[in-house]
Amino acid sequence: METPAINCVTDQTLPAGAEPGCRVTATLAARALIREIQSEYGEIMFHQSGGCCDGSSPMCYPKAEFRLGSGDVLLGEVEGAEVWISGPQFSAWKHTQLILDVVPGRGGMFSLDNGREKRFLTRSRVLSDEEQAALGEKDRGRSGA
Repeated sequence: METPAINCVTDQTLPAGAEPGCRVTATLAARALIREIQSEYGEIMFHQSGGCCDGSSPMCYPKAEFRLGSGDVLLGEVEGAEVWISGPQFSAWKHTQLILDVVPGRGGMFSLDNGREKRFLTRSRVLSDEEQAALGEKDRGRSGA
């Protein structure tokens, strides 16, 4: 499976609202859209799309209606919404921080951002060596290894 291109933040400066030192974060615009969708649907979650059609679109679903795969990896939470990625994608992107953002357009067909004339988009930035080491320790602590 080919890993989709994820829009990169090249200057290592985090956009407004994004936080350092974690695997997933979000811009102020994404945080506002998450809260808007939560007010309508309650608990939601994201799964980073690995399909060819949605590329770098994180798909947003009602939490109770999405079945996770046994290899899916929890990256973290943004505004109380869990963000997941498939195991193979995590292996390819574990050195990056994923940043949820919002751009004009239509969301994925089954994603809750569809029909709002704005959609979620994943940007990324390479984690510093220090961030990778700290996150690696957290990962080892979770697995008990």
